[in-house]
Amino acid sequence: MRAVTLAQVPGSPEVTEVEVPRPEAGEVLVKVAASSVNGFDLATAAGYLQGMMEHRFPLIPGKDFAGTVEAVGEGVEGFAVGDAVFGVDAKAHLGTGSMAQYVAVPTAIGIAHRPYGVLVRDAGALGLAGTAAFDGLALLGPLKDRTVLISGATGGVGAIAVQLAAARGARVIAMAKSGSESGFVSALTDAEVTVIDYLQDVTAQVRAIAPGGVEAVLRTSPATWPSSPRSPATAAPSPPPSPSPRPRRTASCRPP
Repeated sequence: MRAVTLAQVPGSPEVTEVEVPRPEAGEVLVKVAASSVNGFDLATAAGYLQGMMEHRFPLIPGKDFAGTVEAVGEGVEGFAVGDAVFGVDAKAHLGTGSMAQYVAVPTAIGIAHRPYGVLVRDAGALGLAGTAAFDGLALLGPLKDRTVLISGATGGVGAIAVQLAAARGARVIAMAKSGSESGFVSALTDAEVTVIDYLQDVTAQVRAIAPGGVEAVLRTSPATWPSSPRSPATAAPSPPPSPSPRPRRTASCRPP
């Protein structure tokens, strides 16, 4: 099969021919129709994960996938050949990822049937960013009728978090540059989302929208959190206090 491979790390990816993997017990073989590139994959190619996870070469990167089940391993239940699936390659090592025509993945975690109506290209980009957004918002507790500030709203995690938070009834303030980025965020959902420019005075903009402050903060990108009115930095200042009796909660959330 054709696959994107790394002969070493740090290294440059190439398209090569490798053997089709065989699903082991508890695994299914997925014929990949869509995958995506995450920061995790860039970190792998740059060699940043050496010493943190086992690397098997030639290394096929890729975590997200969407496709159809081609074969099932021993003991697999709930999945059959031909099933439309999507998810995240959750194996503990690096080297047999989803940037290939086929990927073998465990069924115990990281795979689900693709819901009817979800495009395969969307499902193929949902895994890592989607779970990071979902888990980050879960840390904030109930969101209905609460004001939530989300940084990095144009990124993979932030864009999904904006949609999820709005769907759960939150009043969403999203951080993005003015212009096309702001328009992108506004078009993510039919719900009302207030977009502020993180290159300007974030505190002043938030106070103008929510004079008492926000009740929850999801920080998906330190690069979009300014330490001064005009200068982005990685350290986050404390947002204004909330008048709500419920305590303000903050979560920092980026995919692994």
